[in-house]
Amino acid sequence: MPTDTPQPVFVLVRPQMGENIGAAARAMWNFGLDRMRLVAPRDGWPNPQADAMASGAGRLLDEAQLADDLASAVADCHFVMATTARVRGLTKPVLTPERAMAEAARRVNAGERVAVLFGPERAGLENADVARANAIVSVPVNPGFASLNLAQCVLLLAYEWRRATADVVAMRVDMAGAEWAPHEEVERLADHYEAQMQEAGFFFPETKAESMRVNLRNMWSRMPLTRADVRMLHGVLRQMVRWKRRDG
Repeated sequence: MPTDTPQPVFVLVRPQMGENIGAAARAMWNFGLDRMRLVAPRDGWPNPQADAMASGAGRLLDEAQLADDLASAVADCHFVMATTARVRGLTKPVLTPERAMAEAARRVNAGERVAVLFGPERAGLENADVARANAIVSVPVNPGFASLNLAQCVLLLAYEWRRATADVVAMRVDMAGAEWAPHEEVERLADHYEAQMQEAGFFFPETKAESMRVNLRNMWSRMPLTRADVRMLHGVLRQMVRWKRRDG
C-alpha cells in the first residue's frame, strides 16, 4: 500500500522503455514519493525491465495504477501540471520546477489531489496532453539541447518536492565527535602565537606592530576551530620552537 504521506501523483504518459519507468520509480522513492500512474505504456504492463531497473523501489511499480488514456488517469485530480521543455503556443501559467512543487505542496496541504505529467521519451507530451493541464512546468535547460531523460525529469521534480516539503538544512557541519573550541581557548592560542612571534621579531617595523597584532587576532577569531584543532596548533608551535632552539 502507498504511504499515508500527502503528495502529488506522478503520471508517466505513454512511456516507452521499461528501464526508464523503473528508473523513474527509483527516483521517486529516493525523495519519498510513491504515487505513480502509467498511461498506455508502449511495451505493456507489467514490465520485467522496469522491475530490474527499480533497484529497491519495485513496490512503487507493484502499486502503480494503469490507465488507458490521460483523461482517465487524471480524472480525480484537482490540479494538473505538465512538464515540457518546448514552447507550446498555449496560454497557461509556466512555472519553474521549484515554483511548481511549492504550488503542489500548497494545494496538497489544502486537500487537493495534484498530478504531474511526464511525456514519452521520444518527443515528450503532445499538445493535446498539455492542453489538459492547468499549468506547465518548464525546466531552464540549455536551449540548444533541451531534451531530458524521463527519469532525470522525474528526479528533478521529486527533488524539488522534497525541498518544498521537508525540513532541509542548506548547510551543516558534521562534527565527527569533535566540539567547537570556546573563546577562552582560542584566546590562549592567539596569545601563545603572538608571544612566540614577538620573540622571533615578526612584528616589525614597530610602527606597524599594533595593526599586525590586530590583524592576527582577527584571523584567529574568523577561524572555526575545534578543541582538537587548538591542541594541535599549540603542539605545532611548541615543536617548531623546540626544533629551532635545538638547531641553534
